Amino acid sequence: MTTVDQTATRVAIVTGGSGGIGGAVARALAADGMSVVVHYSGSARRAEEVVASIAATGGAAVAVRGDVADAADMAALFDAAEERFGGVDVVVNTAGIMLLAPLAEMDLDAFDRMHRVNVRGTFVVSQQAARRLRGGGALINISTSVTRLQQPTYGAYAATKGAVEAMTLVLARELRGRDITVNAVAPGPTATPLFLEGKSEQLIDRLATASPLERLGTPEDIAHSVAFLAGANGRWVNGQVLFANGGIA
Repeated sequence: MTTVDQTATRVAIVTGGSGGIGGAVARALAADGMSVVVHYSGSARRAEEVVASIAATGGAAVAVRGDVADAADMAALFDAAEERFGGVDVVVNTAGIMLLAPLAEMDLDAFDRMHRVNVRGTFVVSQQAARRLRGGGALINISTSVTRLQQPTYGAYAATKGAVEAMTLVLARELRGRDITVNAVAPGPTATPLFLEGKSEQLIDRLATASPLERLGTPEDIAHSVAFLAGANGRWVNGQVLFANGGIA
């Protein structure tokens, strides 16, 4: 087991780091003093904006493109982190897509696409993390509170995230003796551009009031939960799913 020098700067990889939650996570980990590899698959501009925002506050970050479901791309992502910053201590897997339809109407090509990103992608990234995280490290996958809510049209999406939770909990036990924690964060409704797109104001208001706290989550709310699990104060939390949803489920 290779254990990181606790006086050295820790290094984090954030997949989907150009997205709303991923960008907030990258900035939160950088604010905690980590060097951050901001992974993206499509928008180089958004990824570079996250990198620039981290650099503007004195942090260190780099953007790297890749397909989370491609083993060679993800090996190259971890290679880039090791070559640029010396190793990998934290992996946060926020990359994912959400395609909604009633089960009877779900297009199978859409289902396969979502399965490839959410399930295979999480597996590929988790596999690299299991092989390459240093002792004292943390892997945090992203699930969803929809696994508990049984909302119509979310069945296929919830199924992919149920798989994410299963992989996460098993991997935590498989890494016994490595001093690596493996957890998942399950957000509730969160005000990201992707979540808000196509929703009426009435629907957004209804979703916001579903929580006892009577608001939508923010990307920063989710990032704070991730940062806790990634940091020194979260070391005794392992093999768990943390529901960050304001009490909605």
